[in-house]
Amino acid sequence: MKLSTVAWHAGVIAVLVVVLYPIVWVVAATFKPSADIIGNLSLLPTEPTTGNYERAVEGMAGISIGRFFWNSTVLAVLSVVGTVASSALAGYAFARLRFRGRGAMFALMISTLLLPFHVLIIPQYAVFQKLDLIDTYVPLLLGKFLAAEAFFVFLMVQFMRTIPHELDESAKIDGAGHWGTFWHIILPLARPALITTAIFTFIWSWNDFFGPLIYLSTPDKYPLPLALQLFVDEASGSDFGALMAMSVLALVPVVLFFLFFQRFLVEGVSTSGLKG
Repeated sequence: MKLSTVAWHAGVIAVLVVVLYPIVWVVAATFKPSADIIGNLSLLPTEPTTGNYERAVEGMAGISIGRFFWNSTVLAVLSVVGTVASSALAGYAFARLRFRGRGAMFALMISTLLLPFHVLIIPQYAVFQKLDLIDTYVPLLLGKFLAAEAFFVFLMVQFMRTIPHELDESAKIDGAGHWGTFWHIILPLARPALITTAIFTFIWSWNDFFGPLIYLSTPDKYPLPLALQLFVDEASGSDFGALMAMSVLALVPVVLFFLFFQRFLVEGVSTSGLKG
């Protein structure tokens, strides 16, 4: 075996160890007593325990972990539905339709990508407060259904522009209108973009902490990222063991979601969304 090959594999293994170490540490910490998590240099638990998972399942502040999972699921699923539907419709309009002001509107939409979320949070909060929608899921979901996610609209536009316009003309000859062309021609061919949007939207929504922190104040409505802070009490003692266990449990749906949909994503990219 060549020296360069050995060096290459050694480098890859070293990088893999660095990448996987935090994950292994967190999983191992879920089986340690809380007192051994902070300050103990050993990676693996000396006295494994499942008590952390038992306390995590019991929940916090009188609320079971099932409630937090349900809240996160509702927010993630509705975010996926709203973002995929609205972005696909907006993308079709920008990519396939001709109307006055299309270029200016598209440029304005793209310019919103330059605005940090933190710049918009104060005026958005003021608007939702005036509408008495604070401590509801509406502020977290409304923008998803109004094509406010400019990144995904741009993704749809760029992908739909690659679909031959001859398909639109053929559909028009067969008597299909804009809705028929969108539903029966463009949407099936745009599956890779739709799946990519769904994957990233689900992950971002499931892991979102800042948005729920701003708009939600009732623990019963907390999603999992916000519920994790309930295990950290600066005034007394923090249950780091249950915190680690709940963090691992919160990662499971994201991993399963990605593993399930990635094969569709890879298949779509390999065929470029078109089949002859």
